[in-house]
Amino acid sequence: MLPARMAGEARRHGWRVVAFTFGEAPGVSDQADRTFPSKINEAGAVLAALQAERIGAVAFSGKFWKTDLLDERRLDATLAGMKAEAGAMTDANIVQVVAATLGRMGIELLDQRHFLGDWIGRSGCWSRRAPTEAEWADVRRGLTVARLVADAGVGQAVVIKHGAVTAVEATEGTTETIRRGLAQAGPGAVVVKAAAREHDYRFDTPGVGPETIQVAAAGGATVLAVEAERVLVLDRDECLRIANAAGMALVGVE
Repeated sequence: MLPARMAGEARRHGWRVVAFTFGEAPGVSDQADRTFPSKINEAGAVLAALQAERIGAVAFSGKFWKTDLLDERRLDATLAGMKAEAGAMTDANIVQVVAATLGRMGIELLDQRHFLGDWIGRSGCWSRRAPTEAEWADVRRGLTVARLVADAGVGQAVVIKHGAVTAVEATEGTTETIRRGLAQAGPGAVVVKAAAREHDYRFDTPGVGPETIQVAAAGGATVLAVEAERVLVLDRDECLRIANAAGMALVGVE
């Protein structure tokens, strides 16, 4: 869904879109001028196609899994060289080596937020119900804590109730963090998701989606807040439908 959205936004802004798909990418071909079905472990073929198409800029979309890079027997020579250059398989190292590889080819790596349209959370209350003053207090405290956690490279989301933090995101991801936090807090808790101050939006945009909103609503959360202009709300209309049906406030905060 997200790759198709970004491809469509790129076309709307006048870009010629050449899509490289890694696995299933519903709707992308409908938005692209040309599509290359590709494999993550065959970087040489992808880079060669980028050159052949005279690509000047690239925007990444979706997720890849570092486990795809661990089995060296499956990597082509180009990707094996990039892995060796990266050293430890940390996110920062992978980002640096990919950016450097594209840069040597004269290809600019673009900020994803330019291609998200109204799916990037704006400041304000989007749902029918607005937070109460007590809930806003939890939102503000939650945003402070979530930013600290994100800056530390731990996670990006927290669950909070009456000022007490009941869950901090780690490796399990936002949705599971919400389940864990609401199991302790019970109804009336607030969920906040933020991004690190130095987050690199060329490779990833932190986000929430319908599943996240559904889990929060089912667990009795009364507010879900995202850091404005820095967190993606995937399929915003569906997220709002779920939040409004549950009487939950959905807001963007600065």
